[in-house]
Amino acid sequence: MKTMNHPSLGKAAAGLTLCAALWALPELAGAQIYVESYFGNTIGEYTTSGGTINAALISGLNGPWGLAVSGGTIFAANYSSGTIGAYSTSGTTINAALVSGLSQPEGLTMSGDDLFVANYGSRTIGEYTTSGAVVNAALVSGIAPQGLVVSGGDIFVAMPGNNTIGEYTTSGAVVSAALISGLEGPSELAVSGSDLYEVNAYNDTLGEYTTSGAVVNATLITGLKAAGGIAVSGGDIYVVSQNTGSVGEYTTAGVLVNAALVSGLNSPILIDVEATPEPTTLALAGLGGLGLLLARRRK
Repeated sequence: MKTMNHPSLGKAAAGLTLCAALWALPELAGAQIYVESYFGNTIGEYTTSGGTINAALISGLNGPWGLAVSGGTIFAANYSSGTIGAYSTSGTTINAALVSGLSQPEGLTMSGDDLFVANYGSRTIGEYTTSGAVVNAALVSGIAPQGLVVSGGDIFVAMPGNNTIGEYTTSGAVVSAALISGLEGPSELAVSGSDLYEVNAYNDTLGEYTTSGAVVNATLITGLKAAGGIAVSGGDIYVVSQNTGSVGEYTTAGVLVNAALVSGLNSPILIDVEATPEPTTLALAGLGGLGLLLARRRK
């Protein structure tokens, strides 16, 4: 007996084929580099390949010296005005003075819904919500903080005045006031897994340590040029060079990839790298389901 194929069965099969194909697609990945310009009072956006997206994505800042990017929002601390502003990653102002009354902020990091800011002027680390509410304006006191980063339940703080990195809990308790010592002007920090990376402003090197304070390589990268902020993304370290107005790229093994990945910057100081929000394969597969639905509706 001859089998008859209904037209809708062909469309349904096409929908299933589309669904399967989309399910098999790899997830799309990408990231953007955000760079603060202290004297230019801007934040620029660049690709990890070095391409310019918008050199003045955000402008009108006031001595920016603190940068944290997460979930489509950019937080920028302003040294001169003692404020933290919030902006979208498309450059729209959310609140230019989300947090105010700070004292010479020289570092900013975040964990979950909390912002932690290094107040060099008042010798404190303050904690605020990402909505701008005060949690504890002097969570940690009696230190001279600059760069800081949160990993797990701990805050790691660079203190160039005494050449140490201190460790504190996110509740403000001292874990080790001198977890790492004998540095050369530690200024900015980044964490990747159990590795802690720090820039030495006095001898233009970048060192690698464990978050427990053990030395991995105290001179992982050398020959930097007035190094500023650093960020780690995947297997790469991105380092700001203030003297050359550039961002260099290195592997986490210390190998040079491109000393001037991004160039022509105006007094760059801090950097952050944020992954691009990506559609999931499940969401893409939903398009295949849509094909099935359309096939059924066309019966």
